[in-house]
Amino acid sequence: MGNESGNERMEMGKRAIRTYKDLDVYQRALDAAKDVLTRVIPRLPAVEKFDLADQLRRCCKAIPALIAEGYAKKHQPKAFQKYLEDSLGESNEMNPHLVFCRDVYNVDKVLCDGLLDTYEIIGKQLYNLRRNWTNYGKEKL
Repeated sequence: MGNESGNERMEMGKRAIRTYKDLDVYQRALDAAKDVLTRVIPRLPAVEKFDLADQLRRCCKAIPALIAEGYAKKHQPKAFQKYLEDSLGESNEMNPHLVFCRDVYNVDKVLCDGLLDTYEIIGKQLYNLRRNWTNYGKEKL
């Protein structure tokens, strides 16, 4: 069987990856961003409207956006890997922001701790995806 354009047969786990939406890390980052936007930011004090809240909004939205944008360059592994590295940086940046929310502004500890765990998982997934993507297209179909 030849290479099917637009219909990748690469599998991560048991699911075929046909679009960036099939990447577990994309879905996890998107869900985490929704939680940050709807459950964390509204609980911040007004004084943080233009500082911490803005950083949280930009950072959490950047992760799934960079994954989606980078996936368009999936046939150029180094280019895709750069987007994944940028996503990893944004994921790491979420840690201190969420710690400030939890420890300084008393945002729900369980919520923030859960998001901290989620962003740690996202970071590991991004690292592994970046490391393993070099073999994309080299496997026998």
